[in-house]
Amino acid sequence: MDEKYKLKTSRKKEQQLEQLSPFELKDSLISLASDQQKKPVKMMLNAGRGNPNWVATIPREAFLTLGRFGIEECRAAMDNPVGLAGIPQKKGINERFKAFIKKNSTAPGIELLKNIYEYGIEKHNFDPDSWVLELAEGVIGDQYPVPVRMLKHAELIVHDYLIQEMCGNDPKRSGRYDLFATEGGTAAMCYIFDSLIENCLLKKGDKIALGVPVFTPYLEIPELDRYQFKVTYVRGTSTDKEGNSNFQYPEEELDKLGDKSIKAFFLVNPSNPTSVEMSDKSRKYLVKVVKNLNPNLMILTDDVYGTFVDGFSSLMNDLPENTLCVYSFSKYFGATGWRLGVIALYEDNVYDDMLSAIPEKDKQRLAKLYDSLTIHPEKIKFIDRLVADSRQVALNHMAGLSLPQQTQMMLFAGFALLDKENNYKKASIDLIQHRYNLLWNGMNIPVTPDPYRAGYYSEIDIREWAMKNYGKEFVAFLEKNFEPVDIVFRLAEKSSIVLLNGGGFAGPEWSVRVSLANLNEDDYKIIGKELAETMQEYVDMWKNK
Repeated sequence: MDEKYKLKTSRKKEQQLEQLSPFELKDSLISLASDQQKKPVKMMLNAGRGNPNWVATIPREAFLTLGRFGIEECRAAMDNPVGLAGIPQKKGINERFKAFIKKNSTAPGIELLKNIYEYGIEKHNFDPDSWVLELAEGVIGDQYPVPVRMLKHAELIVHDYLIQEMCGNDPKRSGRYDLFATEGGTAAMCYIFDSLIENCLLKKGDKIALGVPVFTPYLEIPELDRYQFKVTYVRGTSTDKEGNSNFQYPEEELDKLGDKSIKAFFLVNPSNPTSVEMSDKSRKYLVKVVKNLNPNLMILTDDVYGTFVDGFSSLMNDLPENTLCVYSFSKYFGATGWRLGVIALYEDNVYDDMLSAIPEKDKQRLAKLYDSLTIHPEKIKFIDRLVADSRQVALNHMAGLSLPQQTQMMLFAGFALLDKENNYKKASIDLIQHRYNLLWNGMNIPVTPDPYRAGYYSEIDIREWAMKNYGKEFVAFLEKNFEPVDIVFRLAEKSSIVLLNGGGFAGPEWSVRVSLANLNEDDYKIIGKELAETMQEYVDMWKNK
């Protein structure tokens, strides 16, 4: 091979490293890109991780202004000059809050605070003093969470938000969803896996299905010794009329879920790394498969990217009885550091039904496990078992997400509910789509319209591009001479660009994932251009050979 095309990283080393999770492989790529960055006019562009580089300001301003009210309430109860104060008092707190709003009419976030306060009273008939006390105690964080699953008033407002964003304000069932506030979507995943095992709804070695490509922990967790699940992959391999991958699930893939020996189906929707929503057609077909062939199928859908698709509809709406929905506030509101997530489970669900059908010896074991919580442990709902299990049951009385976290979560939710013109949603979707277009324009490849595209990430299949543009001989050359991860090493070493390998997400082996969330607009032009030049480099090597 011509010396100008060689990399520092040998093919043998690439073969070793491609066994790692993409998020671990990333460290090696960052090291290579950092070395290249030392050269003149080179700046590392890390599009490997999806931490957004924007924040929602108004609900944060509301939180900080509410903090001032909370401090005033504490000092009103007791004020020691050394900085020792009391705690908020319920009596008369509603009137004091209204006076605070009037007095601070120009404070940042005050309008949102006022509107959320009125929303709770007008829509949900909240008792004003109880409502304001939860706000004051929430922002101060002076109490343990009560109820432990989620604060009473915050749950109703976050529930409204999920109905708006996950169900398109058109719920297909009239009942409610029970919510459990968690330390981000990560904690929610851990709690769900563990409680399914603890409560015998899944057993070690059971068969489950994964919608792939998918966020790598969903690939790795089932392999852990405590689970050792047998995994069936439901692959998003569909293409559009022009032969471009749209990553939808073909019907023959969804048919796999009709197998009753498959106990659970886990997916990210919109997907990660492909960043597309499951289509209406696929959701309707899945409903038929579940209803007709596998009515007790347990579905876990991670819908963190749903807010980036206009008119998104979650499986929690299509199959509410079967679906545990995990939603995180981290991406849409730029709040990864807050660790705000929620699990939603419809009040009438297969999980509770199946608990009543487990073997008697398991019922007796679970009754003993939970008997410190109630005199009727057999009646504890699955959502409440999740809460108890999250604190080893014995510490259930101290379970729950911290009050300040729940308060900020509620303010994010209220902000979206009261944005009647959808200005924030339009701005966030436009931002992501603009970056997506810049990336593909930089590659000089036309953007294919797709109503199901979230665009938070872009999955670029090098093999598909090679086949469409140069045919089988070129593809054979690539496969013979390079590892599928070669392109991410080549970009890191020569261009100081860090991307993740799509094969690590159980996606196309020769694909790369670009995060559209964490860099500036002009950076995506550069990444697109460098990707195109690197792909052309392979073509030049092929022609020279």
